[in-house]
Amino acid sequence: MAHYLAMGSIPPKRHTQHRRPSRRGPGELYYEELMGEEGFSSDSSLLYHRGIPSAIAGSREWAVGDLTTMPNHPLLPRHLTLHDLFDDKAIRATDAVTGRRLVLGNGDVRISYAVTGEDSPWYKNGIGDECVYVERGQGSVQTVFGSFEVGEGDYVIIPRATIHRWLPKRSRKNPLRLYVIEGAGHIAPPKRFLSRYGQLLEHAPYCERDLRLPEGPLLAEDIGEDPATATNVYIKHRGNGPGGIVGTVHTLPHHPLDVVGWDGCLYPYVFNVADYEPITGRVHQPPPAHQVFEGQNFVVCNFVPRKVDYHPLSIPVPYYHSNVDSDEVMFYVDGDYEARKGSGIGKGSISLHPGGHPHGPQPGAMERSIGVHYFDELAVMVDTFRPLELGEAGRACDDGAYAGSWTRGEGAGDR
Repeated sequence: MAHYLAMGSIPPKRHTQHRRPSRRGPGELYYEELMGEEGFSSDSSLLYHRGIPSAIAGSREWAVGDLTTMPNHPLLPRHLTLHDLFDDKAIRATDAVTGRRLVLGNGDVRISYAVTGEDSPWYKNGIGDECVYVERGQGSVQTVFGSFEVGEGDYVIIPRATIHRWLPKRSRKNPLRLYVIEGAGHIAPPKRFLSRYGQLLEHAPYCERDLRLPEGPLLAEDIGEDPATATNVYIKHRGNGPGGIVGTVHTLPHHPLDVVGWDGCLYPYVFNVADYEPITGRVHQPPPAHQVFEGQNFVVCNFVPRKVDYHPLSIPVPYYHSNVDSDEVMFYVDGDYEARKGSGIGKGSISLHPGGHPHGPQPGAMERSIGVHYFDELAVMVDTFRPLELGEAGRACDDGAYAGSWTRGEGAGDR
């Protein structure tokens, strides 16, 4: 995100002495860390630590959970019911890092789901950026850049290798539900929405004013914790595990919240889906009109409440389409799904429409949509350019019947 920020205590010029305040001569040097992408050739930030960022007091392996996947074979469209994955007892013991269950994945992106009742450990993803959509609930995210209060409808974008933790607001009726999109590379606004220098352009459906930035700097003592406390940090990184992923726990000799200041263009931020301004037209708009982020070989779109097609002969639901290069994953968050009657899809559902199979409205949906001028719906879509495989959670919550919904009579397909 090429949007320069500076927070806390930093020296006037980079890579120069920056010392702790002292009444007895020069104070100790802070430790400068460059956190940068693409080998010093893309966005970066400089962080000034009280402790040595490379220091490790101990290490052990971390079993990151079941990351095995199985091909979608035989090739079928599928309906996955995410709300069936966690019961009340499981929620109370689940955190946002170790409790994720893998729904779908390939070499470019993994989609997981977690319903959390416990604070997560400190964590960083050493493989790629994370885009975490908050389906329900509230909580806070503490990072070395600062903190965020998060809630329903927030996309939380966390750059690769950012140390952070999730602290849910405990609620039996409204636990923190997270839809986690983990990339194998970086996740950013679509290039077509950006100027050559990285500013969001006038035709983009959101702008820099809509982004929530970290509140910081955040130090251990600011949250009532001891800066000298040895702390475990869980790390997901490349290795010989399923999907080429393994885990390690590093024990740091100090608390990770030791950054007194930072500046640059690389940092976590939050964007709420309610601030997305939908692009509409006289006839049905294709999914790229709803794009919000992009990653390596995948895109993220959101379908928000909006005015729909206003040509006098328009058909608001989509035409049948064979998106031959992509698998399409739609996560249904909110809204009125009367047009989907008969398909079984509702809040908390995922539909998987694989490349190689045409999909679209189910019998009767086209006629019923004629004359409709507003869709009250909210969904998050991920389109991938390599086939998705089913993770253990996807296999566990597949309804097994969705593929037949186009031949059962009434129903509706994707938006």
